[in-house]
Parts: sequence; C-alpha cells; structure tokens
Amino acid sequence: MLYAVELAFDPDNKERRLELRPAHRQSLAGLFEQGILKMSGPWQDDSGALLIFDTDAEGIERILADDPYFEAPGVTVVAARPWQTIVGTFGP
Repeated sequence: MLYAVELAFDPDNKERRLELRPAHRQSLAGLFEQGILKMSGPWQDDSGALLIFDTDAEGIERILADDPYFEAPGVTVVAARPWQTIVGTFGP
C-alpha cells in the first residue's frame, strides 16, 4: 500500500530543521534502498514536502517515530494517509 506524507515547514524554525536534515536524508536514503520510500522532495517554495512510501499503517508510524526530523521544531506532519493510484506505476 502506498502512503503519502505531507509536511509543512515553519520558516521561523528553519535553522533547527536544517540541523536535522542531513540525518533525515540519510534515513530516507536507507528507506529508498529498501524499496520503502518511492520518492520525496520539498515543495518548490520550501514551504513543505511530500514523501511517498510503500508500506502499511504500522510502517508509517514506525518511520515517523524513528526519524526525529518529523517532530522537529518547524516541521508539521500535515497528513499521512493511504494513497490509491489510478494512473501510473512505480518500478519493482
């Protein structure tokens, strides 16, 4: 099952968020290598980000709990919900 996780960034806490970003990106790289993270990236205006995971509800809970970036000052998890695609596929 695919999950879409939408983040919002508070510009007033950018410094603390950026301190945690290298470890966050390393964690995402590991999830990508495992095939769990399908794609991710910030909105063009840096107001937030979108991450697409191939996992279940327990997996999303674990991912969000294991990475301190998701609870950092200036980062809000706006939504973490199952996503059903109609057109398009991800590779194996």
